[in-house]
Amino acid sequence: MRASLVIIAALLVTGCDPAGTPRLADLQAASGYRTAGELRVATRVDPITYRNGSDGRASGFEYDLLQKLGERLGVPVRMVIFPDAARALEAVIRGQVHLAAAGVGRNDRLPLAWTSPLREVDYVLVGRAENGEITEESALAGRTVSARHGSLAADFLNQIRKRVPEMNVHFPANAADDRLLESLAKGELDVVATDRVHFAVAAQTSPNLAVIYDLPVSSSVAWALPPDAKDGLTAEIEAFLADARANDTLARLSDRYFGHIRRLDDGAITTFLSRIQARLPHYRQHFHEAQARTGIDWRFLAALAYQESHWDPLATSWSGVRGMMMLTSETADRLGVRDRLDPRESILGGARYFSMLREQLPDDVPEPDRLWMAAAAYNLGMGHMNGARTIAQRMGKDNTSWLDMKAVLPLMSKPEYANRLKAGAARGGEAVIMAENIRNYHDILLRLERPYVPPLQPAGLKLGTTSQRLAARGG
Repeated sequence: MRASLVIIAALLVTGCDPAGTPRLADLQAASGYRTAGELRVATRVDPITYRNGSDGRASGFEYDLLQKLGERLGVPVRMVIFPDAARALEAVIRGQVHLAAAGVGRNDRLPLAWTSPLREVDYVLVGRAENGEITEESALAGRTVSARHGSLAADFLNQIRKRVPEMNVHFPANAADDRLLESLAKGELDVVATDRVHFAVAAQTSPNLAVIYDLPVSSSVAWALPPDAKDGLTAEIEAFLADARANDTLARLSDRYFGHIRRLDDGAITTFLSRIQARLPHYRQHFHEAQARTGIDWRFLAALAYQESHWDPLATSWSGVRGMMMLTSETADRLGVRDRLDPRESILGGARYFSMLREQLPDDVPEPDRLWMAAAAYNLGMGHMNGARTIAQRMGKDNTSWLDMKAVLPLMSKPEYANRLKAGAARGGEAVIMAENIRNYHDILLRLERPYVPPLQPAGLKLGTTSQRLAARGG
């Protein structure tokens, strides 16, 4: 055991302040998960792996996958939070947890067993766009490159320094990738070595960041287990992961967290961030009211409105749709919207319409796919969405999955598919782009804007569904 800890200390020492770290002595030794009655998982807070939203809900690529694993094993999953990957892996070696799922690249030098890959990663150097790209390692001479200590990117920087001794490296304590990139965007760091996905997430709110050099190194993220894992846990996990690949669970989770990022160019992000400051404050209260009436997070409704009109209450398109939520005159009449150019009326009407579309989707369409399909239907109409779902079913695809539907929707403009639709041809590709843009805007708003908690409604007042409320009004 002592030798194992020496190895991990040598490879992954971070110098972290132990404050907030679970005391390993206070964690019971990890017997088999069946005996423990739970699957104990070491992790770290990271925007990709495991995070708590402003609403207190946990999410993340590995977190969601672990919940599905727990369901399969028939035990709850207990996440044990550590400040860095080093301590998470140390907890596995000490036997305090059953596995570590901390966004860690496989490292066979550690006394651990590794699962098959969850996802592949490649590494890049990120700088500020105004400083330009570099074309060769020698250009790093005199520059300071920062990285998360213990990462494969940090290991590779040490190799580069042997070839370019004039390059400086910086491995600050307690430095997660997202924090390093945030400091870089502020001008506090020179260059950061990270993986491409962390860069893409950071660039959603820091468009001044750019990849300046592709590192010739790649890896795969995997889970770490003790070599002698009890209860056949290693075999159970491998069987689970094999099924997750076969039934597209891994592909859907990858699309959920990574499939839409970097669809917006830097100019579009810069404009959006400026309008969050300049325009959104004028309409935030109306989006709050729309959430209170429909139950849909106001930040999603704001993202939808921005995609439609860039928060311009006077917006008008060539097809005659108008206002903040770009309603047709027919839809506005149905929803009781008297003035489409009134921002409050438009927002409340558009929110009700979106809620109706969401409710019309079959019950077996899960969240968040349901939101994204309803967003596409906001552009297409539910008739075309139902037609696309029929096409997907005939093609043997899953018409409850956004991953499959966004591959089918562009086919609706092709005559061989459009001729089968009662509603005729449609620009399904545009609807996909719209929905993916909304996902980006929503992600950014989730990070920058607080959730809204409506005041308690009076006892006995039940709003019901949007369609029920409209029916009661004769809408």
